[in-house]
Amino acid sequence: MVVCGDDGLAHRLTAELRGVYREQVTLVVPPSERTVRPPVVGRARAASAALLGAVTAAVNRAGTGGPVPGEPGGTRVLEAAEPSEATLAEAGVERAAALALVYDDDETNIRAALTARRLNPRLRLVLRLYNRRLGQHIEELLDQAAALATGAGEGGLDASTTVLSDADTAAPALAATAVAGTTKVVQTDGLLLRAVERPPGETRPTDLATLALLSTTRSDPAGTDGSEDSGEHGPLMLPDAAQVEAAAGRGTVVLEQVSYAGPPMPSGRGGGGLMPSFGSLFSRRLRWSLAGLVTCVAGLAVALTVVTGDHPLHATYLTLLDLFAINEPALHQPLARQILQLLSGLTGLLLLPVLLAAVLEALGTFRSTSALRKPPRGLGGHVVLLGLGKIGTRVLTRLRELHIPVVCVEADPEARGMPTARRLRVPVVLGDVTQEGVLEAAKIHRAHAFLAVTSEDTTNLEAALYARSVRPDLRVVLRLYDDDFAKAVYRTLRAAHPRGYTRSRSVTHLAAPAFAGAMSGRQILGAIPVERRVLLFATLEVGGHPQLEDRTVGEAFRPGAWRVLALDRTPPGERREEPAADRAHDERAGAPSGWVWDLPDTYVLQSADRVVLAATRQGMAELLRRRGRERAGA
Repeated sequence: MVVCGDDGLAHRLTAELRGVYREQVTLVVPPSERTVRPPVVGRARAASAALLGAVTAAVNRAGTGGPVPGEPGGTRVLEAAEPSEATLAEAGVERAAALALVYDDDETNIRAALTARRLNPRLRLVLRLYNRRLGQHIEELLDQAAALATGAGEGGLDASTTVLSDADTAAPALAATAVAGTTKVVQTDGLLLRAVERPPGETRPTDLATLALLSTTRSDPAGTDGSEDSGEHGPLMLPDAAQVEAAAGRGTVVLEQVSYAGPPMPSGRGGGGLMPSFGSLFSRRLRWSLAGLVTCVAGLAVALTVVTGDHPLHATYLTLLDLFAINEPALHQPLARQILQLLSGLTGLLLLPVLLAAVLEALGTFRSTSALRKPPRGLGGHVVLLGLGKIGTRVLTRLRELHIPVVCVEADPEARGMPTARRLRVPVVLGDVTQEGVLEAAKIHRAHAFLAVTSEDTTNLEAALYARSVRPDLRVVLRLYDDDFAKAVYRTLRAAHPRGYTRSRSVTHLAAPAFAGAMSGRQILGAIPVERRVLLFATLEVGGHPQLEDRTVGEAFRPGAWRVLALDRTPPGERREEPAADRAHDERAGAPSGWVWDLPDTYVLQSADRVVLAATRQGMAELLRRRGRERAGA
């Protein structure tokens, strides 16, 4: 397998393929003396230097570019300024099984993917693209080019193109950690999986499966909670019923399935859209003034009907003429009629400033639709989001999809996420978070959580420490690149503020398993962190997996490795690319399709079945390795 990249994700992905999947990997990186695209690489250099040093040492032990002795695979490091055709050929793309292009620039990845597809039409491609719409078109284009070049049909070609985004992969976990602390979410089209922590002994009817037993040291401020440590102190992934019963004093992580059927963006005061609602178009005082004038006009019309005996519609018409001063004076008419005409004229004088105020407020509302909003005075219980870059923009969108109030803090007025904040009408505080008063303007003292996702670890840490000084019990989630640094920060903050909730998350740590799984030809729905470990969710075809095929669901379950969660009832010829969890839609259509989540343990898995599976990284690697060996033998 070949991995090309210019930041920490390339090194993390290489370590994932090498250490977990035991694959032979060629890593293509820019020359060390010409490292490009700061500050991304500058931020990652210290952390990735250790990974790169380990890789280089392994290569030196094995010789020139060969595998490490005694181990099933190896790593070769190739330095090149850009992934040109000559570079890809030197990396062995013509003989490779998969290629991952994880440069921070979308254009570089697309250009290299087109070249690689021409060099090897059967190559499995994994691209890192931020633009999701463009990614869909690129997938179709490259897959069509591979089919035409090989002359194979859609079902006979093993090559595939998968477009992923590290931002999309990490955003659900980051947003869920900030919002609920104990909730992790993986979402695709129509499918929403939610992992919830339960206290010891608590179960609910909505629980689908037990995903993990939590660490035994969660009550220890300086313990291993939040680390990668395993063993008796770490979390126990995918336990069986006996292990759950034996660990009665430990909390659990259970799986819930939720169908998100609402609009993509919330409506109401915080919603987006080009047309504001009536409530946001006019202020409450103006609405009351308009309601009072309408009541006065109605009362005058009723009084004129009683005095003159006219039809109510004709009386209303005369009242409006008097209101706008375009009616004949009632000189020779009864006194009551003259008094009503004077009252109507006076009401018309009062109507003029109200109409002018309505026009001015409407114009101001339409102007503010495209401008940044300020946090309302009484705002509370919201999430303060620091950073509107690639990750911050995706996290903001996910929070608004969950109908959660957000206040953003950004120093750059031209940041990538500013148009998204304007479109969603989310309050934004412009300023350097390290300066006093910026977080106060974002109402940090009344916030529910603080989420720091800028590209600078020191900025995130400084902002978190300042937020802790304002509110010691504030829920804080940090995006930190280096795992050792994140662990040290977590333990220190937990010891200093035992009442506060602190979590550190690494985007590359969350994204690398999804990219590695896609390189092995499996659709990874997402990753859910359990403390500092990760559970993968993927869709698999049962055929070709002896661990699953012709076995019952109970027999296919391997504790600590993988577990079948759902079965697709859709006929193979009618299956969609993305799993849909809206069973109500299938039932209304009268078709025996959809995903079955309450799957009995006695159901026998057939080769044509497609399942949703939860697995650890080691478990997923074992499934893919065995499948690959069977194909190679055939």
